[in-house]
Formats: sequence, C-alpha cells, structure tokens
Amino acid sequence: MKILVVHNRYYYRGGEDTVVDAEVMLLREYGHEVEIYHRENAELSHIPKASATFDTIWSQKTVDDIYRIQARFGPDVIHAHNTFPLISPSLYGAARKLRVPVVQTLHNFRLLCPQAMLLREGRVCEDCVGRLPWRAVVHRCYRNSYSQSTVSTLMLAAHRMLGTWRNMVNRYIVLNQTCRDKFQRGGLPLARLRIKPNFVESKRIPAWNQRHGGIFIGRLAPEKGLAVLAQAIAALPGHSIDVYGKGPLQTLVEQSPGLRYCGFHTPSELANRLQKATYLVMPSTGVESFGLVAIEAFASGTAVIATNHGGLAELIVHGKTGLFVRPGDVRALAQTIAWAEANPAAMIKMGQAARAEYLSRYTPEHNYEILTGIYREAVADMHTFKTNGVNYAENRAGR
Repeated sequence: MKILVVHNRYYYRGGEDTVVDAEVMLLREYGHEVEIYHRENAELSHIPKASATFDTIWSQKTVDDIYRIQARFGPDVIHAHNTFPLISPSLYGAARKLRVPVVQTLHNFRLLCPQAMLLREGRVCEDCVGRLPWRAVVHRCYRNSYSQSTVSTLMLAAHRMLGTWRNMVNRYIVLNQTCRDKFQRGGLPLARLRIKPNFVESKRIPAWNQRHGGIFIGRLAPEKGLAVLAQAIAALPGHSIDVYGKGPLQTLVEQSPGLRYCGFHTPSELANRLQKATYLVMPSTGVESFGLVAIEAFASGTAVIATNHGGLAELIVHGKTGLFVRPGDVRALAQTIAWAEANPAAMIKMGQAARAEYLSRYTPEHNYEILTGIYREAVADMHTFKTNGVNYAENRAGR
C-alpha cells in the first residue's frame, strides 16, 4: 500500500508524536510506501489570530496540499492522527472528494471534549460527551481561555452538524475498550470503531538486578498529576523520584523536594533508565486514552504505579503488573510509593509479569497485523462508496 500519514505535531513532544513516528517506521520496514504530511504547532506564533481561528474549523491550505499530494503520490489510504488546530477537519472533505479512504486514530478525546482530556479543575468531566459542548466555553476548559475554548467548541459543533465525523471517516482506531465505549456514547458509529493498542519495539532483554527507585516520564503538564506526585513524595523524607520530560510545569518539578528534574532525554536514553528503575509512576489526573509510557515500562520489565481510570485501568493488572491508586489521592500515592520502596522484590516480580504482557500483546509484529487489517477494511468501505453511493455506505456504517 501507499499510505499518507497526516499529523499536526505538538509544541511539546508527547506520546502521540512518538506513536506516529513508530508506525511510519513499522510500515516502511514491511515495504509500504509512506509519505508524511505534517504541520507544527510552533507555526501558530507566525499566523494572525483570525487566520488561525478560521483554519481550525476549515483549512484551505490543507485541502490544496492534499490535492497536490494526491496528484503526485496517489495514496491508497490516508491515516490521520492529530488534525488540531492547523490541519483541521477539512482533511476529511478533501479525501472524500478524491475518493481516498481515511483511517483516523483517536489518541485523545477531542471529538468529545474541546479540551481533549475529559478534565476540568483537576477532576474527570464528561459534561460534553454526546452533547453540544457549550459548557467548555462557560468553564474556559481549553487553556483557561474563553476565546480558545470558543474556537475549539465551534470546530466540534460545526463538524457535528455537517456530519463530518459520522460520514467522512471510514475507520476509527481507538486504543482500548474504554475509549470505544466513550466514543460510541459520544455519537460515533460503532461499526467504524476498531481497537488497536499502541506498541513499543524493544529488542533488549531486561535485567532485574541492580534496580532501584522510581521514575516519571512524560509531558510536564497538569493533567499528568505532577502536583499530586510532588505532594506525595514530600511526605516521604529520604525518598525521591527522577522526572524526565519538559513542559509548563518544569518549574514546579525543579522546586519540589523529592523530585529530581533530569531534563528531556532521547527514547534510547529513557529505555536505559527504565531498565534501572524498580517502578514507573503515572499519577495522571486526566483520563489517559492509553498511556504509551506504561508499555515502554512493560517492555523494560518495569512495574507501573498508576491511577485506576481511563486507558491505564485496562493496561495494568493491580498486584500483577503494577499497583493502582485513586486519581488525585495524595495520601494513597504516598503510601503506595512507600510500599514499593519497602518491597523491591515484589515490584521486580511485577516487572517480570509486565514484560510477559508486553511480549504477548504490544510488540510491533502483533500491531502490524491489526493496523493493516484496518487499512484493508477502510479501502473496501471506500470501494463500496464508489460503487453504490454514499447512502448505502452510510447504512453499512450503522446510521
């Protein structure tokens, strides 16, 4: 196949960017021709606000670019990842006019929530799921801004009314059962939702001796629970957590006793560090759609201490591959970290079970079969559309 991968990269590199790069590499290793169409959020600093607002809802640049790529490259399928804000849903309209099937990976909850994380004031919020998301404007959910929340909400509302999400995407990739249930409740056709977890390539054989301490890896942002972690570790004199990443809460990390800020490292360097840790801590207060770093820990034979909601609740088996705590519960997190430090042998045993889970479910080879199967479904769906017309195709999709 020829595959066009479409992705709007984030200002701070995160799990979605890592997944996109890994899938492109995987497809190329199996002999597929892959081209990447991407935009960078850093571009926003050079674009007038009025233009950026309009482009979020409909980008003529995206339409023109996709037409040029079609003429030159001729993809069999378009695989979209993040389209917000610069690429916009105009991608789907261009693909439909060109009769190119679209697969959309739903890395977060933006189609249900203008803020994308189902999080408000540090708590899980599903007020906009399946409803017109006007509440996001009232509460300034996106970046604590009325104007930016309004733009995000208008984009969602406009394309819901136009039927973009229901009619112009051939297959959606969701990362687990929890996500599938939420998106179905939010209005996406169940017949188009396919579960495919993320994957990690790890050819290293973990060693379980000479491990010590805990580690945090991720974007340094409020939804990752860093404030909770800072309070929890402050209650444990003599213990510390190494923190890797970058983001708006870097100063909080640097100024918190017990958190050692280690900066931003390459994936290879982080894999080395994970192999030396007894446990990874993921105290997310926001709903993680998946939690890629948890799988990276599994591949390294490292147990995970995480909050028991969202995708993390499906990844981890409490007491077998890691330990759960309630989101936002400082005391419970402190107690769990203290227990992990006092019982390294038990944590290493969980790490060994985590490695076995990785080998059975999250390898590149297993993921490739699922991914290309979804591509074939999307191509067949578009063939039906071309042959019999849009009404029949939509009926097959569950309208």
